[in-house]
Amino acid sequence: MTQPNRLDSGGLIDRAHPVMFSFNGRDYEGYHGDTVASALLANGAGTVARSFKYHRRRGIMTAGPEEPNALLQVGTGARTTPNVPATQQGIFDGLVTASVNASASLRADWRGAFDKLSSFLPPGFYYKTLMGPRFMWKTYEHRIRETAGLGVAAESPDPDTYDKMNAHCDVLVVGSGPAGLSAALEAGGAGARVILIEQDSRLGGRLLSDRVQISGVSGQDWATSAAERLSAMDDVQVLTRSTALGYYHGNFVTVLERRTDHAPTGDIAGPRNRLWRIRAGRVVLATGAIERPLVFPNNDRPGIMLASAVSTYVTRYGVLPGERCVVFANNDSAYRTALNLRAAGADVTAIVDTRPRPTGELPELVQHVGIYVASGHAVVNTMSGDRVRGVKIARLNANADGVTGRERTLDCDLVAVSGGWSPSVHLHSQTGAPVIYDGERACFVPGEPTLESVCVGSASGDFRTSDCIAQGAQAGATAAAAAGFGNGALSEHAPEVEEASEKPAMPVWLVPTGKPVTRGSKRFVDFQADVTAADIVVAAREGYESIEHVKRYTTLGMGTDQGKLGNVNGIGILSQALGSEIADVGVTTFRPLYSGVAYGAIAGSESGDLFDPVRTTAIHGWHVEAGAEFENVGQWKRPWYYPKPGESMHDAVNRECLAVRNGVGILDASTLGKIEIEGPDAAEFLNRMCTNPWKNLRVGKCRYGLMLGEDGNIMDDGVTGRLTENRYLMHTTTSGAAAVFAHLERWLQTEWPELKVYLTSSTDHWATISLNGPRSRDVAAATCTGIDFSNDAFPFMSVREGACLGVPARVFRIAFAGELSYEINVNANYARAVWEAAVEAGEQFGITPYGTEAMHVLRAEKGFIIVGQDTDGSMTPQDMGLDRLVSKRKDFIGRRSLSRSEMVRTDRKQFVGLLTEDPAHVLPEGGQVIEDADTSSLPVPMIGHVTSSYWSAVLGRSIALGVVRGGHQREGETVYVSTGPGDAVPAKISSPVFYDPNAERQNA
Repeated sequence: MTQPNRLDSGGLIDRAHPVMFSFNGRDYEGYHGDTVASALLANGAGTVARSFKYHRRRGIMTAGPEEPNALLQVGTGARTTPNVPATQQGIFDGLVTASVNASASLRADWRGAFDKLSSFLPPGFYYKTLMGPRFMWKTYEHRIRETAGLGVAAESPDPDTYDKMNAHCDVLVVGSGPAGLSAALEAGGAGARVILIEQDSRLGGRLLSDRVQISGVSGQDWATSAAERLSAMDDVQVLTRSTALGYYHGNFVTVLERRTDHAPTGDIAGPRNRLWRIRAGRVVLATGAIERPLVFPNNDRPGIMLASAVSTYVTRYGVLPGERCVVFANNDSAYRTALNLRAAGADVTAIVDTRPRPTGELPELVQHVGIYVASGHAVVNTMSGDRVRGVKIARLNANADGVTGRERTLDCDLVAVSGGWSPSVHLHSQTGAPVIYDGERACFVPGEPTLESVCVGSASGDFRTSDCIAQGAQAGATAAAAAGFGNGALSEHAPEVEEASEKPAMPVWLVPTGKPVTRGSKRFVDFQADVTAADIVVAAREGYESIEHVKRYTTLGMGTDQGKLGNVNGIGILSQALGSEIADVGVTTFRPLYSGVAYGAIAGSESGDLFDPVRTTAIHGWHVEAGAEFENVGQWKRPWYYPKPGESMHDAVNRECLAVRNGVGILDASTLGKIEIEGPDAAEFLNRMCTNPWKNLRVGKCRYGLMLGEDGNIMDDGVTGRLTENRYLMHTTTSGAAAVFAHLERWLQTEWPELKVYLTSSTDHWATISLNGPRSRDVAAATCTGIDFSNDAFPFMSVREGACLGVPARVFRIAFAGELSYEINVNANYARAVWEAAVEAGEQFGITPYGTEAMHVLRAEKGFIIVGQDTDGSMTPQDMGLDRLVSKRKDFIGRRSLSRSEMVRTDRKQFVGLLTEDPAHVLPEGGQVIEDADTSSLPVPMIGHVTSSYWSAVLGRSIALGVVRGGHQREGETVYVSTGPGDAVPAKISSPVFYDPNAERQNA
């Protein structure tokens, strides 16, 4: 295969190692060391993408992570990754890539019609036009979701692995350009522990692209030599293909290392990405600068590229992106690109410079080699087919705010643009440090740092290579000295750098064309989001003066590049529209993450069972053998129901419920939280934590209690038993155990350290076998020894100690099912044996295992609440009808909040029962309760909702629990529950206790 735009020689690619990859279903050839972008350019690619909003043709514009256009869908199936910049994806044999945001195909994108309809898509059009009519909402939502977004996420689990690494160093250097390399060399040479971070695959930064001489050798060779010196230092670690994502307090920096993204799947060994969490003594930010484009009509066409990117492709990759080039700039650095193009054999038609009389070494040099310089001119439009075909230029007036004279046309197939440079201050700014506008250098530069860090080289606004090397070296030596290595003096003289001097840039935020800035003339500022200069002007006209507001109104800088390329131009254009200084407009907030990251990298190895471990009880194996279906409750696998052959879930649950009501059922309740509270102040501690009193609870007795948050809302509930004078066992909900334990510990350790109390979580130590039903006493007595189970000796809400199969046991007589019930607690190691003994003892009574679904039905029949299901974090004891549990004689957490006016309103949502007029109709949980069956007029006022709803086999009808405004005073009233558009089911408000209202069965 041929690569028509590949130069015959040069570059840092391995021409002896050809690589085949695909793009949009077509095979291409490149070389080892290419990115997808450089390989596509070598193959003559023009249009490689479609823009987000207007679906305009777009080409490759940059050579770095700031690329706004050429985003790729990389890989297929489970290993597909969306929105990868083509400029950062290395090629390898078998790599499969595709463009994103193209409807139908890249060349035949029917959504390209949006470009013609742009007048109907002004900034903020979604706020203005999609508010009504209401019946169109579903259509709007469907179409917008279909249109929005870029790439496509994988639909199946990611097969790759990811991990994290914690590291410490004395000096962290971010960036390996001339400043970063010098800093690492000095700090490493002084003996400090150094970590050097570089997002590219090679060290060198701009030295890989600039034709500069350092100490008599090329910049590329000097960078190679520096890399070799660093690799020989024992305490220096170099991470390539690694991006510093975030910089946080305490000199904590997160770094993403892309370990295998450049390798074929079969060659992948170890984690795909590694997230480094680095604590550094000192941080040197040598992050370089990003070249700005110029904003002029139709500046987005394929073939229009940053001048620095053109130099990169020519010098580093041996690719000539075009044969006839026009350079359009306002500064000297673009003249280097013109020289690089001429050296590579390209025809440089002209350098169009907005400055009236550019002088200095570089302008003189390009004129000496015969390149025409159109000084005091600007590109005012471009012509295009599949790629740019030419530009129109015009002379600027004396004030450079308009054009004069006739337009001229220059033929070209490549336009290299440069609007100056913006220091990459993202990491510096993430720490809360300021950035300051420097009018002389026409860019924002870092202000005083807030952490132990320093910005050097281009990141500080000093762009000369010699300055970068000198600043980096001094920063490295100083940082090492601060860590106790060396005295801060340089170990060697600065190398001599042969480079032409550059004159300051002429700020041009919006290229004048002699025509008004209208939305019909598209001058793009943010290429990815299709934000134009006119959009910013419109935003200013509509009253948006803050750059943060303009950003959100126009979506400026809200794409994957996060404004790296266009935001400074946008700030400049807004300042002109407002008639204010650019320094007064300021910058948008720089936030982590610096660039896109796979969710897998953030999760690391903490996924699946390692993220949320599966917990099983000691009796789990028996449940599996019994054919139980399971549900996840917190981290626990709990039996949901036990279906017999041919039974539906409904049938199985009904059978299990009736078995409990008529005979005996057995439940594995081992997952309930168990917290032992021990010490001479244990009763006082419980008194403060719970709403009801605890000092008067006798040994061997149990009490139901509520725990509130400081806001007065119910946090958890459960039964606590007093085992000895100074020892209590608190039961919590399964899912709330960890939170409750943390809550208790926080108050004990931070607020009441004087209390002599010790807390121990014993959930895993004790297995709980719950026997429920009229025959549960018979089964418990046959299973346990040393306990008198008579009603007088062992009354309701008591705890006794004995043995089961010779194993010490505690037995609690408590009743979540509202029946005669006993909960046998034994060491988990003996749990299955005791469970099987209980099952054997209960066979003559038809003992039936039941799961969590039957448990929910049974407790709902009794009106018992489940915290987190019947409460939602905003319910008080009074709301739930539990006033009797709130002491008026003592203080407790949350008591003061209960007296707030909001908490004593009579129209608060309150806990009630709901009985449908049609007994067979089971209400949907979450169904909204409304006053009237007529839902034709919107919006419909909601007065409550259904929290629990079931079919009750023992009652032969449906039952539901819910919360309704003022519900305690509305018993007997009829309300309606919405079950869908236009449908509402009538239900009567009732007591939440549907079965055995006098609690006779639990006391039998």
